This record gives sequence, C-alpha cells and structure tokens, in this order.
Amino acid sequence: MHRAAPLAFLPFVTLLAGCPSSVVSRPDGGTDAGVDAPVDAPADAPADALVDAPVDAPSDAPVDAPPPSDGGGIANPCALPGSVQFTANGTLVVPGNPSPVDLSFLHLPTGFCVHYYGTVGNARQIRQAPGGEIFVASPTQGTTGGGANGKNAVVVLPDDDHDGVADAPVTFLSGLPSTQGLMFANGHFYYQDGTKIMRVPYAAGDRKPSGPSEQVANIGVYTSPLHWPKPLDIADDGTIYVGNGGDQGESCDPSHPFHGGILALDGPAGGTQIAKGFRNPIALRCAKGHNRCFAVELAKDYTAGGGGREKVVPIHKNDDWGFPCCATQNLPYTDSPPGTDCSKIAPEKASVLIGDTPFGIAFDSGKWPGMWANRAYVTTHGAAGSWTGARLVAYAMDTSTGLLQPGTNINGMDTGGMVDFATGWDDGTLTHGRPAAVELSEDGRLFVSNDNNGVILWIAPLSP
Repeated sequence: MHRAAPLAFLPFVTLLAGCPSSVVSRPDGGTDAGVDAPVDAPADAPADALVDAPVDAPSDAPVDAPPPSDGGGIANPCALPGSVQFTANGTLVVPGNPSPVDLSFLHLPTGFCVHYYGTVGNARQIRQAPGGEIFVASPTQGTTGGGANGKNAVVVLPDDDHDGVADAPVTFLSGLPSTQGLMFANGHFYYQDGTKIMRVPYAAGDRKPSGPSEQVANIGVYTSPLHWPKPLDIADDGTIYVGNGGDQGESCDPSHPFHGGILALDGPAGGTQIAKGFRNPIALRCAKGHNRCFAVELAKDYTAGGGGREKVVPIHKNDDWGFPCCATQNLPYTDSPPGTDCSKIAPEKASVLIGDTPFGIAFDSGKWPGMWANRAYVTTHGAAGSWTGARLVAYAMDTSTGLLQPGTNINGMDTGGMVDFATGWDDGTLTHGRPAAVELSEDGRLFVSNDNNGVILWIAPLSP
C-alpha cells in the first residue's frame, strides 16, 4: 500500500454486491484531472445499479430508532435501522431497513457507523440546507471524474420521516448542464450555471425557488473547457469566494497571468482576483470561527517524480501557488524554463500525493469524539483507471488559529497531521465508485457523495 492506516479495522458483515460506473483513464494511473478518455466498466456491473436484498443482522444490535432532534436532524443516527456500526466487539448491522447498496467494502474506526442515504447520478457537490435537506449538484457536462447519469439539475434529497434515508428526490432547479458550486447564504441559494454565479431567494424548507434567479457574477477571467467547476463558499466576514480552473497544458510564462485561481465576489461583475497559481481548485470551503477559507488544488498531472503535489491551502490575498511554473516554494516543475524563480510561491502545509486527487473538504468544529474532533475531512477521488488512493482522510487543525497542521503523504505514507479515516473504495474491484463531495451536517453526520455511481452515504459517531 502507498499509505499507512491509522487504526486496525474490524471485519464487516457482507450486505450486497456493488456496481461500478464509468471511469476516466490516464496512462500513468495518476490524477483524473487532465485526461477525459472514458474506460468501459465491466460488463456485469451497470452504472448506478441498485439491488434490494435482506440483511442478516447480529442479534445484539440495537433495534429502536432514535427520535428526530430539533432543526431537522437526528438525535442518535447510529441507532437507525440499517446503520452499520463499528464497535469494539465487531461490526454490527442494526436490523430493519436493509441498505439497497453494498457498504461491506468500507472500513471505519471503532466508534462510528455508516448508513446509505440516497442516489443521484453524478453527485458532484452536496450541501445541507438550513432545513436539513441535502442539495446535490448533478451536471451533465463532461467532468474529469467521468460521472454518469447526471440530472442536468440541482436536486433536493429530504428526509422528512427521519429514517436516515432520503425520500423521493425533488428537482429544485433544472436546465443546468454545467453546475457544481452550491451555497446557502444571505437568505439565498447560490449556484453555478456555467461561468455564471446565480442565486434565488431561499427560506428553510423550500423545495422549489420562491422567486426568480438573479446573476451575482460572470467569471470570465479565464474559461477552461475541462476544469469548468466553480466551487464557492462564504467566509465569516461575509466575503464570498469562488474558484476558477486553469488547464494542464499551460506553459510557464514569466508574467504569470491569472487563469486558475480564487476570486472574491465583492463588487466587480467578474470578481476580484485574490490568489492565483492554481491548475484546478476543485473544492472551496470556509471553516467557521477564525475567518478561514481553504481551496483544494489538483496540481499538475504526471509530476509526482519531480516534486509535484496536490494541495489543501488557505485563501490569502496575493498568494501565488505556483502553477504552471512551480511545484511548491523553491521547486520549479521539471519542464519549466531554466532559472524559473519559485522563491515567492506560497508554501503549503497540507499536501497529497499526485494521483490521489483530493476532491472535497469539510470541517468538524468539535462535535466528533477523541482524535477525530477539530479536523478537516478531505475526500480523495483516487487515480483514474485504478482508483488507487480513493478514501477519506483527516487533517488535524490548530484550534487557536483555524489553520491545518502540517500533514502529507507525498512520500508514500501518511505523516504529520494527516491520517486515513474511511477506506475501501480502492480495493481493486472498481465496484464502489469514488468519493467526491463531503458535508458535515448540523447533527454531526458526515455526508459523502460519489460522482461515479451516484451513491450518497453518511457517517456518524456511535455516541452522540
């Protein structure tokens, strides 16, 4: 293996057989961020297939479902029927409501459970609404992950009966082939429509727009046909940040124009340029409490041997993160011109092996127990073709500053503040999809989407 697991995991009760979807191939098994050639999935595994089957649960698993908590959450979600619990005595499945998809491949630390929530094709981004529903961006424009069965829409997954499984999906906005960025703020729902950032009025519980859409910005500084997603979030001070993608084939230009980077939507129709030197900032999220926002950068493909690394970086005005000239501070890419100056490149603290492909990020603010509290949770999409490295990792955070503590696996093993949390997607079978977006809900559940097979699940601590 190319990384170290932080804990010894427990055996699992097999539920059902899983099914793969399409993937994107890359010759060296690196990131999927620069190549869009599809690879056919195994013939016996159709995309997004769901199979219903009974599950034999251990007799000592808890039975009673928990009551809902205030605010649309669930007081003790791991007691819900269908929850798969990782306990000190082994793995238990709460009887009733068997999962329609196989979760037996997953490995979690003792003291957590996992539960199926719903399925939406090409679930590229998820956000929890103020009323508790999960909103899903489901585009149809080609993406680097090769997700299938997109809905051309933003879809709502409510759970009005609080059984832990989504009710029938509701289309909130349609006609959106190029949508990914989502956000709730300022009494509105913000969403991406191609190069445009739009918004509609929103109140808790809305299942359809209550007013017309209006344009907030049109990001025209640079448009990549492949790295088109524009993630967005709002900082504690009210600043809205949005990411913009560059392209793999850019050459090192001494003038280093702004292509891939982070902009602030604070007045100009095209946004104010904040930080540059990104190839593909695939995720952007703000942690509450210290006015800190972070971008997840998919760096230059095929560069692991020359010091390249994916990055999770704080957003600061005037930072330059190096692409397409520099892998990191004081380290030019091997194909950059001789004498390339990388001394002014911002140094990262959190990095990821090229090819593991970090994809989404969410922050725990102390709701989770023990060593898992106050961490940044990052999904890694894995390498195209093999999906090696697909998992959920956790970075320790400095609670006094709100910054990530140093951590990396670029040398092949987790070191510093980086540890594996949930694993199993990359078992070599290509049958479990690839984790994409992640969202920590108000009741402490960590929702994880899968753009390859559309499955959305949640993870929670056993002790609320």
